Amino acid sequence: MKIMRKTAIIILLTAVTGLCAMAQSAYDGLIFSENNYEGTARSMAMGNAVTALGGDLGAVTINPAGSAVAGYSQFTLTPALTISASTAQGVSPFTDGSLPYFEREMRSSMTRFSMPNFGLTINWDTNRKSGLKNVTVGFVVNKTASWDQDVYANGLNSTTSYMGALAVESAGLLAGDLNASDAYDFMPWSSVVGYQSGMISTFGGYDDEYVGASELIFDNGDIVLGGALEQTYGRRVTGGKFDYAFNVGANISDFVYIGANLGLTSLDYGYDDYFKEYAVDPADFEIGLDNGETMYFSQMKSTYSYEAEASGYYAKVGIIVTPGSGFRFGAAVQTPTINTITERWQQSGSTEFTSSQFNGYAASPEGEYRYIFTAPFRANFGLAYTLGNFAVLSADYEVCDYSQMKFRSQGTDDDYFQDLNNEIKEIFGPAHMLRAGAEVKFGPLAVRAGYGLATSPEKAFDGLRNQNLSFGLGYSSNGSFFADMALRRIFATSEYYMPYNDYIFDEDDNILDPAPEILIRTSNWKLLFTLGWRF
Repeated sequence: MKIMRKTAIIILLTAVTGLCAMAQSAYDGLIFSENNYEGTARSMAMGNAVTALGGDLGAVTINPAGSAVAGYSQFTLTPALTISASTAQGVSPFTDGSLPYFEREMRSSMTRFSMPNFGLTINWDTNRKSGLKNVTVGFVVNKTASWDQDVYANGLNSTTSYMGALAVESAGLLAGDLNASDAYDFMPWSSVVGYQSGMISTFGGYDDEYVGASELIFDNGDIVLGGALEQTYGRRVTGGKFDYAFNVGANISDFVYIGANLGLTSLDYGYDDYFKEYAVDPADFEIGLDNGETMYFSQMKSTYSYEAEASGYYAKVGIIVTPGSGFRFGAAVQTPTINTITERWQQSGSTEFTSSQFNGYAASPEGEYRYIFTAPFRANFGLAYTLGNFAVLSADYEVCDYSQMKFRSQGTDDDYFQDLNNEIKEIFGPAHMLRAGAEVKFGPLAVRAGYGLATSPEKAFDGLRNQNLSFGLGYSSNGSFFADMALRRIFATSEYYMPYNDYIFDEDDNILDPAPEILIRTSNWKLLFTLGWRF
C-alpha cells in the first residue's frame, strides 16, 4: 500500500552549532567520563572491589594507597582478549507486535586484543619497626574503559526510506546553496551530501523542495515510496581509555597505608556507521527527467565516521586502615579530570541507478574541533575482611556526580557551551557503583569471584546502567613469579536507535507510518592473563 508523504517546511537554525555535521552532546560527556575498570586479572576477577585491599597493581588506579600494602617491588604485564556480541532487530510500532521493518534478529560479533595493564613499583624498606616502614614509588597503566561493538541490522521496508526523510529535512534549503563549492561551510552536511550524491533532488520547478530517489511523484502532488526497499544498518565502535598513574605510597606501622597518584589519561574513541537502501525491484522506482529520459533507482549508501582523541590529568589520594581482627577499610578521592579533546568527523554518500551514467557520489571534508572537557570528581570507599592467609571478602562503593561534567571552549567564547552544560545538569545526576569480590587460597593456588553494578546517571531512568560477573584463578610460586587469569562477562545493555526521523503524518500531525526503530543489545566477555614478578 502506498502512503502519502506529508511535505513540511523545516525551520533551520543558521547558527554554526545547528549546521555542522558534528555537535557535542551531553551523552558524549558520559562516554568520556565513565569508568569501567579492567586492570590486572586478579583485581578484575574480584570485581575490582579492591579499595580496601591493595597489594595488586590493578588496585593502584582505584586507590593509590594500594601500592604501599605490598612489602616488595613488582612488575606486571596483562594482555587481554575481548569478545563483543550484538543483536539488532526492529521494534514494533503496533499493539499486535507486527514488524514493518528490520523484522529479523541479526547477530554480529567482534574480537579484539588489548593490553589493559602494565606497571612497575619499587619498594624501599626503611628498616624501622614502627612509623614509616616502607615507601613505594611506581608507574602503573590501567585501562579504565573500553568500547567494542559491531552491529548489523537488515530487513524490508515498504513505507518509509532514508532518502524520503532527508528530502523532508532539507525542505527550505536552496538547491543552489547545497550545490555551492563552499556548501559545507554553512549548510547541513547531510543535506549537502544527499543533494550532491543524488539521494535527493528538486521537483516541480521548486528550488527548495525535495524528493528522494526512492520516491514517486503523482500528478496530484502526492509523493510516495516507489516500492519495497531492503534496508541495512551497520555500526562499528572501537577504542579505550587508559590511566597512567605516577604513584607514591607509604606504609606507616603496618596500620595505615597512604598513597597519591598524579594521573594522566588518554582516550581514543572511534565510531563508524552506514545505512544502505536497495530497490527490491528497480522497475518500481521509475524517475522521469526534464529531458524526457528515464532512470531507475537501484541502491544508496550513507556513511558517517567520527573519532575523538583526548588527553587529561587529575590527582588522586587514598588511604587504607587495618585496625585488626581481619578488617580493612579504604577510601580514595579523585579530583575532576581536565581533558583536551580533539574530534574529527566526515560524511559521504552514493546513489546508484540501473544506468551508471546517473550515479552520484559526494564526500564532505574532514571536520575538526578541539575543546576542553572536565570529567567530574569521584570517590571510592571499601571494606574488606581477611581470614588469615586463607580467604578475603571485599566490597566497594563508588560515587560520581555526572551533572558536574562541563564543556569549555579553548577560545574566548565562554558562552559557546552554555546551553549544553545546562542540559547536562538537567539530564544527569549521581551514579552509584557497587562492587564485591572474594578470594580463597589453596596453597599456591587461588580461586576468585566478583560482581559489579552501576546505576544510571540519568535522572529520568531509575535502573541499572550495567552489571558484570567475573571469576578467576591465580598461581604464586615460591620464587618471584606469579600468574593470574580472569574472565568477566558484562551483561547485555540495550539501546534504541532510529536511522532516520519520522516524516509521514496525517492531517492532525499524528505519525501515520513510523520510521524504523532498532533495538540493539550488546554484551561482551573479557579474558585477561597477568604475568608478574616480585623482587
